[in-house]
Amino acid sequence: MSEVLESYAQGSWFAPADEGAPLADANTGETVARISKNGPDVAAMVGYAREVGGPALRALTFHQRANALKEVAKHLMGYKDEFYALSHRTGATKRDTAVDVDGGFGTLFSFSSKGRRELPNSTVILDGPLEPLSKGGTFVAQHVYTSRPGVAVQINAFNFPVWGMLEKLAPAFLAGLPSIVKPAGQTAYLTVAVVKRMVESGLMPEGSIQLLVGSHRGLLDALGPQDVVGFTGSAATGAILRNHPNVVSGGVQLNVEADSLNCSILGPDVTVEDPEFDLYVKQVVTEMTVKAGQKCTAIRRVIVPSAMAGAVTEALTDRLSKAVVGAADNPDTRVGALVSLDQREEVRKAVKALRTSSELVFGDPERVEVTGADDESGAFMSPILLRAEPGAKEPHEVEAFGPVSTVITYDTVDEAVELAARGRGSLVGSLVTNDEDVAREVVLGVAPWHGRILVLNREDAKESTGHGSPLPVLVHGGPGRAGGGEEMGGVRGVKHHMQRTAVQGSPDMLTAITGHWTTGSRRMVGEVHPFRKDLTELRIGDTVESAERTVTRADIDHFAEFTGDTFYAHTDEEAAAANPLFGGIVAHGYLVVSLAAGLFVDPAPGPVLANFGVDNLRFLTPVKEDAVIRVKLTAKQITPRTNADYGEVRWDAVVTDQDGEAVATYDVLTLVAKGEE
Repeated sequence: MSEVLESYAQGSWFAPADEGAPLADANTGETVARISKNGPDVAAMVGYAREVGGPALRALTFHQRANALKEVAKHLMGYKDEFYALSHRTGATKRDTAVDVDGGFGTLFSFSSKGRRELPNSTVILDGPLEPLSKGGTFVAQHVYTSRPGVAVQINAFNFPVWGMLEKLAPAFLAGLPSIVKPAGQTAYLTVAVVKRMVESGLMPEGSIQLLVGSHRGLLDALGPQDVVGFTGSAATGAILRNHPNVVSGGVQLNVEADSLNCSILGPDVTVEDPEFDLYVKQVVTEMTVKAGQKCTAIRRVIVPSAMAGAVTEALTDRLSKAVVGAADNPDTRVGALVSLDQREEVRKAVKALRTSSELVFGDPERVEVTGADDESGAFMSPILLRAEPGAKEPHEVEAFGPVSTVITYDTVDEAVELAARGRGSLVGSLVTNDEDVAREVVLGVAPWHGRILVLNREDAKESTGHGSPLPVLVHGGPGRAGGGEEMGGVRGVKHHMQRTAVQGSPDMLTAITGHWTTGSRRMVGEVHPFRKDLTELRIGDTVESAERTVTRADIDHFAEFTGDTFYAHTDEEAAAANPLFGGIVAHGYLVVSLAAGLFVDPAPGPVLANFGVDNLRFLTPVKEDAVIRVKLTAKQITPRTNADYGEVRWDAVVTDQDGEAVATYDVLTLVAKGEE
């Protein structure tokens, strides 16, 4: 007898006492594993996440969490063969598995990179600029993101047992929230295999991930206002979760990604001879066949101009007729099995409902020729292409979660937009056109109904990732029927799991709280130039106040000649005098910045290794000839890099004139050696 799948709870693997129910190989019907509805104590799992996992994660900086994600991804890559073999048993072909397994690992790598490049090496994120609240500057505010002392519960769908877990776990982990993963039963054996490898790696803090196999009964009852639930699945189940008392009035944050009747629109400009025609047909067939159409982003509605319906239908039929349906491990297979016989029956019921207002133009929902497997034992199904009658309602209401699409026609661009909106909210829509006016009209028309829109044409086709590929750096979610939630989106997804708070106080207090120098805070001017200090010696607020420098006409003329920047405000006295902003010759802004660098730089070799940028540069007041400038440079933010012998220092630079008025402000970015701990 196959083993019963175990949960990972409170630091150990939990085996149910009963033998559970069988989980069948989608290709053969053979039992892969068994799953029990009886699981560990869910309230204890939540408590363990809060008391053990959360504190351990929050003790790490964003960079340390990001590095852990990277190492986990590298570790999992070593077991791809194991995961691929199990994935085939879910009905996924090699191509399908790459989307799920490799896509999941790629998501970890992407969030790791985002965390190291876009987040500070600390535990607090600043949101936006400082908000001055008083004339004297002693009362200010700063929005900050901090980690919640809660848990992220992730309830996943059956179609992506690896990617579906990792795309939720990665941003929660970066945000400092421990995760309880609840996989869908049909494909849970693959999720269990991946989690086992993650746990055995020892790369994640204890309690930062737990796995609940089987029923999640009582799980939401144990949650509170610091907890987040991410759900992917049917709209019906999403509605049940929305009505849970802890969601309605208990403050539990719920993010739903539900079923979605995604569409792809063929622009009215496209003819059979255009490359966009082939791009459109290939894309629709790809979305019908990858994962046997079991994707929340698959194209369900094929919206085409009435005059092109016949050509599109014929081209789709021709391509679909060449798509081999068969065993997942057969290299010739284009369309693998559905995840289970029950799922195939659900798709057949949906096709029957669609056929009340649509004509079947390709495929047979009841039988199919299968390569390398038995169509009775395996959950195989032919791709199904339908053509809707004018005014049909069902294609905009019924989702067949399998290799099924419906051709729908339109006569005007406005009608195409209206048809897209009839899906009542989608995860993704696409438009294939080479007409920029059409692109603008359609995209702005359908954008309120979509979380993501792909505009495909001959220019971007070679590098496009396609209609159905959610990317870690882009938001994944959609309004209305699609659930109204958002996942991934790079750092947006991290912040989604954190709490944003407006902190008010004096500049010095905000500097102490945030670890980031705040305008108006103390500047510490000492005998040692800050550029002589390594990261172990440098402190937030360390400042150099420069000597003065007179900006002469000779300086301005030389800079103009040397750089070639002979804009009239710097070279033509009459024209410059007529300029209402300047009233005479003024220095180049970049000359002022260059002279300022000469005033604050310590030239001798030392801990400062390089200047790698300038941020937020603003020229505030024109600098005329014979103006006297000086600069204050203050250590604003110190970010040690992990696995490197140097770190980043952000300096606040303020250039003032002889009247004490600021003429330029900006941030200077340097790399500074760490020194001895």
